[in-house]
Amino acid sequence: MISCAIHLVSPSGYCHNQPAAWRGVERLRAAGHRVDNLAAITRRFQRFAGSDAERLAEFNQLAQLETLPDIVLAVRGGYGASRLLAQIDYLALQRRLLNQPLALCGHSDFTALQLALLAQCGLVSFSAPMLAGNFGAEALSEFTLRHFWQALTSPTVNVSWQSATPDSGEWQGTLWGGNLAMICSLIGTPWLPQFDDGILVIEDVNEHTFRVERMLIQLQQSGVLARQRAIITGSFTSTALSDYDNGFDFAGVWQYLRDATGLPVVSDLVFGHDADTVTLPLGARAHLRVADHLATLQATGHPILPEH
Repeated sequence: MISCAIHLVSPSGYCHNQPAAWRGVERLRAAGHRVDNLAAITRRFQRFAGSDAERLAEFNQLAQLETLPDIVLAVRGGYGASRLLAQIDYLALQRRLLNQPLALCGHSDFTALQLALLAQCGLVSFSAPMLAGNFGAEALSEFTLRHFWQALTSPTVNVSWQSATPDSGEWQGTLWGGNLAMICSLIGTPWLPQFDDGILVIEDVNEHTFRVERMLIQLQQSGVLARQRAIITGSFTSTALSDYDNGFDFAGVWQYLRDATGLPVVSDLVFGHDADTVTLPLGARAHLRVADHLATLQATGHPILPEH
């Protein structure tokens, strides 16, 4: 295990689970990592991790750091990153961070910042575990930890899983995506990346099946899905179906998406808000294969952390 300098950021919601965040700091330090900007954990304004000005300054200041950390790690998601997008100093961040061995890590609401940086700067980041919910969980997932460090330290990210998809074949393109609700919130804005060869990976939490389908229809009708080569679905959790749904489930949504778009939809990737999640480089070049329900994904061209 390498020893890393980790810089915390909180561009979204206040970290209501303070014990989890501090447990995450303790675990990272015990593993030999250095963790700074601890004020990001306790800062608060209303439901946010500080005022818009404070959160914006914290993120823009990444461009001014004399010595870059190895990892920029989001404390948590929630809501709030969208309020910052128009005022991010993309040019300064591009000049400082592009082509550097720096891993910008987070998911959920953090997806908005990651996709905006990808669209405006070409900056590859990692849809990855966060401080409070993952590193600070009461039971730390060894699966999540293993995949996190493998993704950040290897020139090729390799993931394989069993999928219920009826599709088979091979597709190459640009891996991108993250939280589905955040992706849809960027439609029609300058912050949504435009790829004609996209391999779109999606996940969400606390969204009913019909809401997920509605968001996917929005992506289709806005022309986003027409530019994709394939779709990978991760975890869609904390959703309870009712008698009213009468069999309307996620398997049906994925099949509807195949029928409506003609795209392969490769389901069941362990990716998202669950305790177990893989880490994926957003903006990397990817090769997806599916044969006999075995899916493999390889990604290259992402930042790789140096050994210390």
